[in-house]
Amino acid sequence: MEQLITHFNRQYNLTDYTVSAGDPRVANWPFMTSLESVLLLTALYLLAVKYGPGFMANKQPLQAQSLMVAYNFFMVGLSLYMLIEFVACGYYGNYGLLCQPVDYSRSSLGYREARVAWWYFFSKIIEFLDTIFFILRKKNGQLTFLHVYHHSTMAIICWYVAKYVPGGEKFYAGGFNVLVHVFMYLYYGLAAMGPSMQKYLWWKRYLTKFQMVQFLCVNVRCVMSLTEECQYPRWINVFATMYSSSLLLLFANFYRQAYDNGKTTKSSSAISNGSSAGLHNSSCVSGLKQRKHVD
Repeated sequence: MEQLITHFNRQYNLTDYTVSAGDPRVANWPFMTSLESVLLLTALYLLAVKYGPGFMANKQPLQAQSLMVAYNFFMVGLSLYMLIEFVACGYYGNYGLLCQPVDYSRSSLGYREARVAWWYFFSKIIEFLDTIFFILRKKNGQLTFLHVYHHSTMAIICWYVAKYVPGGEKFYAGGFNVLVHVFMYLYYGLAAMGPSMQKYLWWKRYLTKFQMVQFLCVNVRCVMSLTEECQYPRWINVFATMYSSSLLLLFANFYRQAYDNGKTTKSSSAISNGSSAGLHNSSCVSGLKQRKHVD
């Protein structure tokens, strides 16, 4: 699989020639040696979505309040770590407003960029648990097309970014994405603590708005970057614009259905681990993410 990707990278100049076979700095990092491992996990994820609800049909839903609270606050911490790293790389790397090439050097900053790009990818693997928890808790109404589409594509997209372009231009969208995730997982963590927290969770619809703003900003940034001569693969910004736009349309459709005329639908009011039908995670390519519908 990697040989095929290398061929396309070289044939169509998709990346810098020196990293057409992958960034040598990350070559031996977990999951970076083979796309097959990520494809396998994604396939298992899709099989769980297809057959999991049937498997749980005659079983009691998982009761795991403490686990849900711990999981969501762990994700808050991980998102905060990545946000700090994204901002630090941008600050110390003197990131430009419209163009930022990848730093492929073996400097401490170069490795710092590559490391947080890997963690961003790996966070998308961890986020498969959002869906697994939905299935185990029999929250099948949360298994929307938007949710599954987002999760099943982000891991693969972010793998490519971490292996071939770990840094630079996509750190803008990645940073925005993890900022949204800090608030999203905080919301889910508080919601998992029980009914006593409901009075503090009035801001759910604003998370969905925040996510849509994220996609809009990603699109503006990508389009503006295309006007500059930049040593960053232009096709990635084109792809990011299309991918982010697809999520924006899906989120906008959800928001219209959930909050039309100020009324919240039953599905949107159902809160469980990672997503009320309308809170969702966005992107690597968008940060090249819905998690449930707040990203």
